[in-house]
Amino acid sequence: MDDQPVQAEPNPGPTLFGLNHTWLLIGGIAALIGAPLLLTQFGAEFTRIGQAALLGVLQGLTEFLPVSSTAHLLLGAEAIGYNDPGGIFTVMIQLGSILAVMWLYRQRIIDVVTGLPTKPEARRFALMLFLAFLPAVAIGFFAADYIKLVLYNSFSIIAWALVIGGVAMLLLERFAPKPVVTDASTTPIWRAVAIGFMQCIAMIPGVSRSGATIYGGLLLGLDRRAAAEFSFFLAMPTMIAAFIYDFIKIKDQISGDRITEIAVGFVFAFISALIVVRPFLDFVTRVGFAPFAWYRIVIGAALLGAMALGWL
Repeated sequence: MDDQPVQAEPNPGPTLFGLNHTWLLIGGIAALIGAPLLLTQFGAEFTRIGQAALLGVLQGLTEFLPVSSTAHLLLGAEAIGYNDPGGIFTVMIQLGSILAVMWLYRQRIIDVVTGLPTKPEARRFALMLFLAFLPAVAIGFFAADYIKLVLYNSFSIIAWALVIGGVAMLLLERFAPKPVVTDASTTPIWRAVAIGFMQCIAMIPGVSRSGATIYGGLLLGLDRRAAAEFSFFLAMPTMIAAFIYDFIKIKDQISGDRITEIAVGFVFAFISALIVVRPFLDFVTRVGFAPFAWYRIVIGAALLGAMALGWL
């Protein structure tokens, strides 16, 4: 079974209008950001929709990068003055990012589901993800309210989590053990479960779910690409379960006037995640995680500075 997303291999040569994939990616992101900004110029009735679209882009771009999408959404909403009572918008648009990665890996998912009755490797893959997913279910069930009511409201925790996570990533880039797993689908089950426990650290905003699972993967002998892909696979059951749990709790709080905002944020999150996942995999395979580590440290330090100056 093929572990790669259903998408053509990157081609460094000219593509559309003579532009290579890098410039097309940059142009796509610029268009996604520019469209919401343009909407905000058409009056107050479009301002909330434009803000929702901007936050959707932010969610999609950061969900699978090791930089904490939750931290970026909380800070982004604060920066543009978007009020999200009960975190309803944040919860709902995350599903857009997850559906994007499921679309990219749709052939893998189909192969596993259809192969469960007859293929041992499909059953092993499903069991591996299920066992890796269980720690987040157990801890999330008991700690969810505390996390959202207390930790999500602390910019100090977010800032320090960003900085400490960035330093940890730099150390892992330098001192990680020699990789022994090069294919995420063949990760030994005990390693997968250990990565699942690492994922639970990401319940602290600023840590990053993808970052925590990638740290765990590198520590446990997965190479860069395998660690990133395992993070994608584990995100599917984890984030869908989190979405269902949160939706059941907040479904009665969703008012009609917010449905449009949620729909817009959802669509922009889906598109943004769709265009960033494959380039991210190619980038970390060639370059590594150090740029993301330094980005985390700079953002965390800036946030600490802003708090020290009384700006937050």
